[in-house]
Amino acid sequence: MQCQTVLPGTECTFWKKAGCSAESGSCQVIVEECQGCERIVKGSIGDVCSAYPIPSKKWVTGLCNYATHKKIDIKSEDVRINPLKAAKRAAAGKKK
Repeated sequence: MQCQTVLPGTECTFWKKAGCSAESGSCQVIVEECQGCERIVKGSIGDVCSAYPIPSKKWVTGLCNYATHKKIDIKSEDVRINPLKAAKRAAAGKKK
């Protein structure tokens, strides 16, 4: 459905028949950590996230899972490989 409050005329996944389904009844402005993200759009109240109505909640636990401007660096020593599964994969690869 189309948003009627912050982004009038644009398709919104949060807008339902009863109105905005976000907790506060409307999208909230972005937080500082969101600067540079590709999901930011200009709304009637300022810059808002097109993927989530309350961006500050996404940054509480660390990195927002919708963020397009920041990536997690996975170190190879942090990745654990199950030796049994690795042996099975290696054996399956030799059969082909």
